[in-house]
Amino acid sequence: VQDQAMQAAPEEGLGDIVVTAERRSENLQRVPLSVGVASGDALRAYTAGGDDTLLALSGRVPGLYVESTTGRIFPRFYIRGLGNIDFYLGASQPVTIIQDDVILEHVVLKSNPVYDVRQVEVLRGPQGSLFGRNTTAGIIKFDTNKPTNDFESRASASVGSYNSVSLDAGVGGPLIKDLLAIRLSTLIQHRENYVDNAFAGTSQDSTATPRKNAMGGFDDRNVRLQLALTPGNAFSLDLSGHARWYDGTSTLFHRGALKKGSNDVSAEPRNTVSLDEGNDNPQRYTTYGGSVRATYDFGPAALTSITAYETTSGFSRGDTDGGAGANFPVRGVANGFGQSQGQIRDLDSGRTYESRYAESPA
Repeated sequence: VQDQAMQAAPEEGLGDIVVTAERRSENLQRVPLSVGVASGDALRAYTAGGDDTLLALSGRVPGLYVESTTGRIFPRFYIRGLGNIDFYLGASQPVTIIQDDVILEHVVLKSNPVYDVRQVEVLRGPQGSLFGRNTTAGIIKFDTNKPTNDFESRASASVGSYNSVSLDAGVGGPLIKDLLAIRLSTLIQHRENYVDNAFAGTSQDSTATPRKNAMGGFDDRNVRLQLALTPGNAFSLDLSGHARWYDGTSTLFHRGALKKGSNDVSAEPRNTVSLDEGNDNPQRYTTYGGSVRATYDFGPAALTSITAYETTSGFSRGDTDGGAGANFPVRGVANGFGQSQGQIRDLDSGRTYESRYAESPA
């Protein structure tokens, strides 16, 4: 005779993992696609060190690798080894990012931080239909926490060296019970500069150099507001708006890290960090966006319309070859900008429209 406590004990095992890889909620075991899933709790564990960019997913979802050679902007994604190594702003990538069913194709939009997220799905391509039909490598799809009729709140924070601070939080609940709900989410990150500028020449703006603690830090502020309107059992309307203000430093290259004819990289001292550069590798971007999603549920199927708008503008400058000397004079200055450099100015905006009719799974 089994003990009553043992009989009452719940059966242990993994719960159902629900994904929307085929544009409808299904059990992962029934989806005929290769899908990797990371929950919001797992993501927050990955980003506990303060990195809430998509680079935090690299190596944590099988088959996915993420890198960047331009600071916290311009990430490059690889799924099953397939990607694009070109770091130019206009370079097309075979991996697509989708947030709340809105495609973020511009490379700057792909760098939007991950915060107050419910789940991330990685669809390994090439896919033949639905979400993956326009990609060759696959997609990374993440769904944020939505407004509900129950009051909810969550927050995570971290502190670290160089006065690094990160706060990821979300709060929401009903404004009008069973009719209108709201959710406000935010991500605030800061790190102070820690890289010395050892440039001894004259910069374009005549900034006095060298200067200690001139580069390497950033301020990244993000906010998202969502409203959910449910006037009946069949119709729902979801409104979302978000903004990002980023001010930081482009990637700093280690000049002279390799010696000709040798693979020894230990000869360069690393007890101090400095860069021989004229203008501190600035990188600044402002991004705004929003979407409207209307859904009517007919019972056996649902009709959904999604309209979205995204715009981003900014400036990124970096020492692209790791050397301080310019190749040609600029504006009468013999040493040009005081470095060999790459500059990218960008203003981009786009609209997306989508309508779909999806049957409910049997």
